[in-house]
Amino acid sequence: MLLPAKAEVARQLRRYRAWERVMLAAPNDRTVRTTFEDSGYTLCVLMGKRCAREAADAAERYLRTNQVTYLQEQVTRPPDPNERPRPAAAVRRRPPAAERRSPAAERRSTAGR
Repeated sequence: MLLPAKAEVARQLRRYRAWERVMLAAPNDRTVRTTFEDSGYTLCVLMGKRCAREAADAAERYLRTNQVTYLQEQVTRPPDPNERPRPAAAVRRRPPAAERRSPAAERRSTAGR
């Protein structure tokens, strides 16, 4: 797994935290909110997480530890009870082939009655 440079992670985390403070001070300002969400998205992509809070937490852990320890934590980390499970792939259930009949076959079988 490739990991980003610690300097870049630190820079993006500082940017995210700064915009978070500004957004909390002016929550109705759309420009501030958009910039805050953009900084969160950047942090998500950088850390490979699905939400900005997870990405910020992961960035803080990454900056506290060395790369080997961080990777070991990611592999052996117990599941987070607050993390939503990923949906399974959609499974289409159909009747067995012997029970499936085309509309034309249905018309033929009922036409002779």
